[in-house]
Amino acid sequence: MYSVPSRTGVNVSPKTCLELSKIPNIVAIKEASGNLSQVAEIASLCGDDFTIYSGNDDQILPVLSLGGKGVISVLSNIAPKKTSKMVHDFLKGHFEEAKQAQLEAIGLIKALFSEVNPIPVKEALNKMGYNFGEPRLPLTPLSKENDILLEKEMKEYGVL
Repeated sequence: MYSVPSRTGVNVSPKTCLELSKIPNIVAIKEASGNLSQVAEIASLCGDDFTIYSGNDDQILPVLSLGGKGVISVLSNIAPKKTSKMVHDFLKGHFEEAKQAQLEAIGLIKALFSEVNPIPVKEALNKMGYNFGEPRLPLTPLSKENDILLEKEMKEYGVL
């Protein structure tokens, strides 16, 4: 299940999540509400048999700390090894390393979400030499201001 109110206009509440988790083929949620209290309530209500994935790159560690098992990530499209290492470090108990990785990624994450997904990540991949081209309508190319920000953050993060 995927809870992303910013895209759908509807939030999957913890109680709804609990009811849906009783359906045998609903085993996980990509939780992108941005509401950590909601994530905690889902974890509390649904228990360990229901998997929670962070749907927000800027909240990977907070979701993991509430029992999440991973992330469905935009950042991982351009930094897969670093994103994977962050999650694995946390799950192995290497909390300081995971925290440092999350904090180091914040500027790039912010740039990757400076406009609606997938506009910035496609441009990031273009900058890395992959030919993803421009987004299709109704999406538009990344604005000049955000393009400058994205390039700066990619260089600082070491992916450019």
